[in-house]
Amino acid sequence: MDLQLTGKRALVTGASRGLGYATAQRLALEGADLAINSRDVGRLTTAAQTLAGKTGRKIIPLAGDISDPSVPDALVKGAVLALGGLDILVTNAGGPPAGKFEDFNDAAWHQAVELSFLSHVRLIRAALPHLRQSNSPSVLAITSYSVKQPIPNLILSNSIRAATVGLVKSLALEVGNEGVRFNSILPAWIETERVYELMKIRAQANQTTLEQEIQKQAKDSALGRIGNPDEFANAAVFLVSPAASYITGVMLTVDGGMYKGTL
Repeated sequence: MDLQLTGKRALVTGASRGLGYATAQRLALEGADLAINSRDVGRLTTAAQTLAGKTGRKIIPLAGDISDPSVPDALVKGAVLALGGLDILVTNAGGPPAGKFEDFNDAAWHQAVELSFLSHVRLIRAALPHLRQSNSPSVLAITSYSVKQPIPNLILSNSIRAATVGLVKSLALEVGNEGVRFNSILPAWIETERVYELMKIRAQANQTTLEQEIQKQAKDSALGRIGNPDEFANAAVFLVSPAASYITGVMLTVDGGMYKGTL
């Protein structure tokens, strides 16, 4: 299938590794030009060079911490200047720390809101005027399947990511008549550094090994395994592509059947 992404211009945040990097790579392989973001300048520079070498597309690295209120607007301006406009925005941020309700004070909650909710708000607000000028504008927020099925010991993520899903669904309805599509994608356990970090925390708590915790989690999948980043990226890139032009307001789980609900 031709996803009609050749020459499209995209900004992907949190893209120096993990799901953001995999999504950026698939977009570039499909012919898009990209601005990618990370707060780690070294990782970001390496990621941009690697993606450009693999795909032959324009890859612009834009460093910055998107939990900083001043950064999202600057990122969007930088992407538009470098790419000549914007067709696709993929909002992605690292997850807040693991822990239970009584582990966190107000400061921790505020920090998590800045990272996992307001970063999406600010990126979309900055990008929307530019997306309105595109003939195929699309926004995709990467969240987590925890918004449908809470994950133990992730109270911050379970709570705050649900707000992002509410934001995206509301915007799909509010701005849909202008042709801008908004979707969210809800990964479960995918082979990323973030997942390995969480599994190490579980292993320490349960006095097991990382491998044992991964095996236990894999059994919760209908497919008997956790996913890989490319599998996630294939779904993400389809959703933002013109090939998915009649899909908006969707909360797509990419979870190998770990979510057990019917809705």
